[in-house]
Amino acid sequence: MGSNGKNNSVLVNGTSDPSRPTCKMVTLLSIDGGGIRGIIPGAVLAFLESKLQELDGVEARIADYFDLIAGTSTGGLVTTMLTAPNKNNRPLYAAKDLIPFYLENSPKIFPQNAKSMIFGPLQSVIGAVAGPKYNGKYLRSKLQELLGETRLSETLTNVLIPSFDIRLLQPTMFTTHEARVNELKNPLLSDICISTSAAPTYLPAHYFETKDSNGNTRFFDLIDGGVAANNPTNMALSHITREIRMKNPDFYPVKAMDCSKYLVLSLGTGNPKQEEKFNAAAAAKWGLLGWLYNNGSTPLIDSFMQAGSDVVDINTHILFDSLGSERNYLRIQDDTLTGDAASVDISTPENMQTLIRIGNELLKKPVSSVNIETGQPEEMKGQGTNEEALARFAKKLCNERRHRQGKPIIP
Repeated sequence: MGSNGKNNSVLVNGTSDPSRPTCKMVTLLSIDGGGIRGIIPGAVLAFLESKLQELDGVEARIADYFDLIAGTSTGGLVTTMLTAPNKNNRPLYAAKDLIPFYLENSPKIFPQNAKSMIFGPLQSVIGAVAGPKYNGKYLRSKLQELLGETRLSETLTNVLIPSFDIRLLQPTMFTTHEARVNELKNPLLSDICISTSAAPTYLPAHYFETKDSNGNTRFFDLIDGGVAANNPTNMALSHITREIRMKNPDFYPVKAMDCSKYLVLSLGTGNPKQEEKFNAAAAAKWGLLGWLYNNGSTPLIDSFMQAGSDVVDINTHILFDSLGSERNYLRIQDDTLTGDAASVDISTPENMQTLIRIGNELLKKPVSSVNIETGQPEEMKGQGTNEEALARFAKKLCNERRHRQGKPIIP
């Protein structure tokens, strides 16, 4: 966690080194995609970081406590902001600065001009045929300005950011682990962020190349990671499992998929409330435009992103529950979004304040899981509120870090 490539190695030539600390818990953070709704996990992360600071001091940062942070689309942007180094080799942003970043930059990424507000439905229909809704120029320039020449291999802890290669029609996962051993998989962080957030119909696809010292070139033609994994929790688990199977010494002596030794926090960006506004009778008549635009929504994109996120959550809950480790997996998600709050690009001051309120209120709600039959969240008895669960997580995260540093454990 927060190693910046430096192993807390306890293996030397395949044998244990008792002078180095072991890993008691593998710690993972996952952040969904969801456009401007990234404000919601931003509020949750600000609370978590405040609890870490209460235990370990004001300089504590999210990146110091997680072995891997995974994020898709807007979650990929948050992941990068929390792990990219500044000039002092500390995280570029504290968690408390995430929401101010959204408030300042979202109206420029998703401009809401008077013309679009008046002719919004007509423009959306035309845009579904003519090209992406936004040109993406501000987002690209902002990311390039913030991240400069910083590459994936330089993140302060390990990250995983998915995208989707439209030329190869397959997912592309960018990971710090691979970037440190393969130059062709070590692009600029700005290119990764632009790619993972290139949501179809909203922002343009992104092309870039990487080259290695032998003159080899790799080409990337990428769109939003939500096409492959809007909720990247399973990708994060699979990646860490692979690293353990490959005997990565950072995770010794944890065994692959020993859920009792995994601590996983998964943050959603909110789902629309089940309003039953679509039905099979109506959808049976839709053509391309009907699936891309219907009464202010994009049914095709909304369906596969929400379905993918929920399936990952359900499967992860089942996995941890069946192995007796249900308290080691915490999913925080709001399933009651309505109106503008359910959109991914409404950047009006009113809507952004609504999303902040939703994120703060989410902390007070009980820990829940999705019912596979109804799709409705159900309270998990005995686990208290999300706020209380995060406080417990913060203590576990601090104790794991202290264990590795050889410091006293918090009772």
